[in-house]
Amino acid sequence: MRLGVSLAYWPWFEIEEQFTLAKLADRLGFESLWVAEGYGQDGVALLGALSSVTERIGLGAGILQIPARQPATTAMAASTVDRLSGGRMLLGLGLSGPQVSEGWYGVPFTAPLRRTREYIDIIRQALSGAPLEYEGREWTLPVREGLGLGKPLKLLGAPVQNRIPIYLGVGGAKTVEQAGALADGWLPFLFSPEHADMLTAPLIRGIEKAGRRRSDVVMAPTVPAALHDDLDTARDLVRPMVAFYLGGMGAKDKNFYVELAERYGHGASAHACQDRFLAGDRKGAAAALSPELLDLVALTATSGTLEKKLSAYETAGVDTLVVTPFGDRPALLKALAPNGKSH
Repeated sequence: MRLGVSLAYWPWFEIEEQFTLAKLADRLGFESLWVAEGYGQDGVALLGALSSVTERIGLGAGILQIPARQPATTAMAASTVDRLSGGRMLLGLGLSGPQVSEGWYGVPFTAPLRRTREYIDIIRQALSGAPLEYEGREWTLPVREGLGLGKPLKLLGAPVQNRIPIYLGVGGAKTVEQAGALADGWLPFLFSPEHADMLTAPLIRGIEKAGRRRSDVVMAPTVPAALHDDLDTARDLVRPMVAFYLGGMGAKDKNFYVELAERYGHGASAHACQDRFLAGDRKGAAAALSPELLDLVALTATSGTLEKKLSAYETAGVDTLVVTPFGDRPALLKALAPNGKSH
């Protein structure tokens, strides 16, 4: 199992700390480094900047939001980061949710499967260097409206890689199945090794329907992680992020992460967290999370239990474990990858 590092986004990580941890992860030999975006930090700008302070580590967008950019714009961005970094770009994509898509970008949160498929089709065509022509229901290139002067154009400045890997950060059964059929990698969040068979069943179904092999798709869950001599303290360190996703990523009656916790058998804890978060009590929301739920969805460990926790992910079939470090972040990275050795 390979190891990656997620730097999430501000305010979880200050910009200066993202640079410091990126350089450390690069020196320690981590396989990949991932940055995200919400409705603040821009992922592309940060990846370009990080390319200048790292040498070998893969640079992953985990994720770029599909409603934020036209597909050809994302292809240009991916190609640019790939060239800046000497061929280290990993392109993670996701639809985000209706609150962000419609509230921040003004893009209706409709037809998620079709929108994702067409988006990937256009990106791959653009990155191939072929003239960009596409007939879809979400996008048609060149457009027929306007002045009628559009023509198929080729990407100027090809990427270094022959094929930039495309990952999908999705969680619903249909979208995960689509990831198995179309993507080079899958980036789940709040992944539980104990429920791996349930979580990966749609992925395997999509892989098989598309006539692909399991090895064609990298399974790379992003996991909040904390290491401390006291396990309760380790749990407390990851509480705010887990609470943010259960409480703030979605509406009261439509939150994928709360639904996921229900499937894990911990719906009561998740709903208590969500209720307090939506009432404006973020500290209370974090406190409402049970130790059992936290241990399922986060890598909370002591030095004595770290290897066992890592082994659980490997046994679950994880190819790359992407940790979001909390607490003493440099110490955790060093414990995970001493002398650049992966687990």
